Amino acid sequence: MPVLKREQARDVGDPSGLPKLPVPPLQQTLDMYLKCMSHLIPEEQFKKTKATVEKFGAPGGMGEFLQKKLLERNENKANWVYDYWLEEMYLSNRLALPVNSSPVMVFPKQNFRSQSDTLRFAAHLISGVLEYKSLIDGRALPVDYARGQLAGTPLCMDQYNKVFTSYRLPGPKIDTLVAQKSTVMPEPEHIIVACKNQFFVLDVVINFRRLNEKDLYTQLERIRKMADIEEERLPSIGLLTSDGRTQWAEARSVLIKDSTNRDSLDMIERCLCLVCLDEPSGTELTDTNRALLMLHGGGTDKNGGNRWYDKPMQFVIGADGCCGVVCEHSPFEGIVLVQCTEYLLRYMRGSPSKLVRAASMSELPAPRRLRWKCSPDIQTFLMASADKLQRLVKNLDMNVNKFTGYGKEFIKKQKMSPDAYIQVALQFTFYRYHGRLVPTYESASIRRFQEGRVDNIRSSTPEALAFVKAMANNSKITDAEKMELLWTAIKAQTNYTILAITGMAIDNHLLGLREIAKELKLDKPELFSDTTYATSIHFILSTSQVPTTEEMFCCYGPVVPNGYGACYNPQKDHIIFCVSSFLDSAETSSDFFVKTLEGCLKEMQDLCMKCNTEAKPTDSTERVDGTTKVMKNGSKS
Repeated sequence: MPVLKREQARDVGDPSGLPKLPVPPLQQTLDMYLKCMSHLIPEEQFKKTKATVEKFGAPGGMGEFLQKKLLERNENKANWVYDYWLEEMYLSNRLALPVNSSPVMVFPKQNFRSQSDTLRFAAHLISGVLEYKSLIDGRALPVDYARGQLAGTPLCMDQYNKVFTSYRLPGPKIDTLVAQKSTVMPEPEHIIVACKNQFFVLDVVINFRRLNEKDLYTQLERIRKMADIEEERLPSIGLLTSDGRTQWAEARSVLIKDSTNRDSLDMIERCLCLVCLDEPSGTELTDTNRALLMLHGGGTDKNGGNRWYDKPMQFVIGADGCCGVVCEHSPFEGIVLVQCTEYLLRYMRGSPSKLVRAASMSELPAPRRLRWKCSPDIQTFLMASADKLQRLVKNLDMNVNKFTGYGKEFIKKQKMSPDAYIQVALQFTFYRYHGRLVPTYESASIRRFQEGRVDNIRSSTPEALAFVKAMANNSKITDAEKMELLWTAIKAQTNYTILAITGMAIDNHLLGLREIAKELKLDKPELFSDTTYATSIHFILSTSQVPTTEEMFCCYGPVVPNGYGACYNPQKDHIIFCVSSFLDSAETSSDFFVKTLEGCLKEMQDLCMKCNTEAKPTDSTERVDGTTKVMKNGSKS
């Protein structure tokens, strides 16, 4: 994911001046598809796929017809792929949101000495949220400009409008991304506070005045006391949102038969965001454990029910200092999450808490507990949801590792792109561990275009395979030749990145061709029923660069049962890797992957130090220090 710089203000979501996403040439996509898959499948299978692709792309054939229809669609839509992509990537996915879909941002551990410290932090954060929302509403956010490849291009700001105004509504077959743009419904002026698995309405605007920090603190204190009243406690309804989407849709349809439940759901669905006041987890708060707790709340016996996963932003504030954000991913990309959370952390550091000086409202109406009527059917759904969440918690295998051998500064001195270098390192790691390469997903922003979201950089290139084979297997190849192969792999990765961010990658295009055939009620083209296509979109390695300027890191789960999620955050002198997999897969191990990755990064450094004639001259002590650090860093952070 490209790093951003911020420049002069432009209307949020104003697409003027931004081009439409292009539809790539058909033959270019088909040729690239064959190149991307040729080395990842058996030779016989590839021959069959090549014939299928040639038939699809033949003059006057199905491919040309569908391409023409996509070009027509492009004439009539701001972004021809957006609806198809949103449905494919998120809304039609039936898996539970925690771990499988929702990424999280993990803050540094906070040192709360008392409950009042926790509530002060929460009040300060809510003030920051309201400040940030007013910037979005006032169209006063500075525009994002791309950095990295093709730096300086202005980016579409539309996603920011959805941060506090959207909601993912579960459906039996497909979810709906609801935007609060109705003129009938009032603008949301409340947040929902989750505490001890109970939900409370905290109005942030009363009598047309925004609550100051002192008032917010008072209201949070009241909520905390209300949550402590045991006889008032209701079942953990939030657990239902952690279930598979079809199961949650079914439970919700039963829930809304009662008017009390309908009112409660309406308040949650229209809120700005959630603030989850978590109980202490009772676990040592290592980076890895904080990541796990943020991803799933620790299950039903910890804070797993203290969530509402359909809302885009849930700010988690644990009494033990475990804090961060859980993000429902369908409305916006990780970079928007980063920009928002970095603003909040800077706000909290830069504006002193105003608890003492602020004048308080004389009469604050008490916050309101949301009520639920739970029929026996709902109790059954709750038990099933709780069981499913427990299994997910037990199955997740996570390793957050701070690699301290070197960081992006060393890579830049090699005249290489840090992102391309790390992607090649991940391919090297996978090959060394598993003896093969697999279809890999790296998200690439296409926000250079109107309503742009992402496309995929396919990092398991033939050039990467040539390099990793040379490194892993062939002692006859000289170091100078290996260095040449590394450069070729880096250049191939960089070139594909440029294709992706300029709208010329293959994944969105193939998706568009497939979906427009379905829309026209045509038989599925053979290209899309071929086993190679199914293999090509089964992303065993799902990766994303999420760089931050504040001390925090992003992580997420794997997207397939036998896969890895690999999120990384390159800093000047270290790289944070968050690697996830599932314990019930015999093929994967996050710990072993990370250990292998450290060794591969060290070998690549050794090779560059010996053979990279392009590198800038470097202080000889850096080499020694780098080696010492790597040797010492055998354990996880």
